[in-house]
Amino acid sequence: MRVLVVYCHPCPESFNAAVKETVLSTLVSSGHELRVIDLYGENFQPAMGADERRGYHDEGGNVRPVERHVEAILWCEMITFVYPTWWFGLPAMLKGWLDRVWVPHVTFEMPTETTGMRPKMQHIRKIAVVTTCGATWWVSKLMGEPGRKTLLRGMRVLCAPRCKTLYLAHYTMDSSTPASRAQYLEKVRRKLARF
Repeated sequence: MRVLVVYCHPCPESFNAAVKETVLSTLVSSGHELRVIDLYGENFQPAMGADERRGYHDEGGNVRPVERHVEAILWCEMITFVYPTWWFGLPAMLKGWLDRVWVPHVTFEMPTETTGMRPKMQHIRKIAVVTTCGATWWVSKLMGEPGRKTLLRGMRVLCAPRCKTLYLAHYTMDSSTPASRAQYLEKVRRKLARF
């Protein structure tokens, strides 16, 4: 498959960097064609400016500020997100990427008085999330996992009707050990290879 990996972490020495490398090596060894977007690495600007917002609904014009990123999401059949869960949700950088790149007329058609919103990303058949969470599994569930819901529910409705999803989280990251991190990386290899 054509797989787009969207990576979001500011520190190259982070455990998330090791997670990204595990994801990439697993996908390559499975024979997939890859593209990688490293949001911090390319200094992506997550904030939408006033002029960009004013043109958000303009077909064609709304793509210009993020054309390369839009081309990448139109290219892929699977999208994989690698990021840390902060405050139970997506890092601001990743949320800004969604706001700016998943634009109307490309990813969905806006609803009208007579029709509802229509999804346009049916070529995406799989979404994987590989993340780390400081909180426990229980506290994450109690808080509703808004980041997980944004990607695996909100984004999924724009994709293929039977789009498959995978969610892999290392909970209690703040008190993790070398053994728990190694175990998580092995889980990522195993589950992603099967996915």
